[in-house]
Amino acid sequence: MRICSYKGLVVSVFTRDEHCPPHVHVGHGRWDARYQFSFWHDGVALWDVRPMWSAPGIALLEELRQVIEQPDHLRRARQRWWQSRASVCLDHQQWDPRREEVVSPSVFRRHAVDIVWARYAPERDSTLIQLAGQASPLEIQ
Repeated sequence: MRICSYKGLVVSVFTRDEHCPPHVHVGHGRWDARYQFSFWHDGVALWDVRPMWSAPGIALLEELRQVIEQPDHLRRARQRWWQSRASVCLDHQQWDPRREEVVSPSVFRRHAVDIVWARYAPERDSTLIQLAGQASPLEIQ
């Protein structure tokens, strides 16, 4: 599903055989770059480029990252991922309320709380996270 385009390159969320973490693809006939995004913060990061031997220059990869990170594009990426996967990929993770971040249970944090479930609310562009022992979910915008 198309997110946007930049310099003739199409940014898309694939709908078949996809997996966590949430990511988009940007491709050219000779290479495919994947960029991770999140449902709980607005950062975007280059995940990988395949094959590396035909990767574009670093400047173009950074320009693409900045394009994907634009609020309208990031929102569209989240919507498309949620539409195709019905997951925000926070299963078996924890929330650290002091640092306001998701952490892996394999990294000990004294105050981290298990995430029971997480859902995306596209109409508000927010993520709801139900934490263990809490009566109502935490909303992250």
